[in-house]
Amino acid sequence: MAFFAVSRSQPLKFLSATDLAMEYERLEAECSQLEQAVSSHAIVDQAIGAVVVLGRIAPEEAWRVLRDVSQRTNTKLRVVAEHLMAFTQGAELPEAERTELRKAIARYQSWKR
Repeated sequence: MAFFAVSRSQPLKFLSATDLAMEYERLEAECSQLEQAVSSHAIVDQAIGAVVVLGRIAPEEAWRVLRDVSQRTNTKLRVVAEHLMAFTQGAELPEAERTELRKAIARYQSWKR
């Protein structure tokens, strides 16, 4: 059985077994990255909702709060979101993140007054 690569910019190209294996690995890696991106996006969205409730602020400000906490603590946004969601379930929030969360919520609450 022969396999060919289809491309809009190039004519059909015959693929060897090695080419097929490499393409399969590339596609698997890309799929894994996309799954992680979707998962990260979901946890960040949930954390935005938690900040909306905790701070009684609009979602746009809640996004800014998370971004500020991430930048000021030098912690990935996804990790801050994961910590915050664990906090909503009773876990401890790391001290630096807790301090920056309070400051950021206060900053954005004062903007709407």
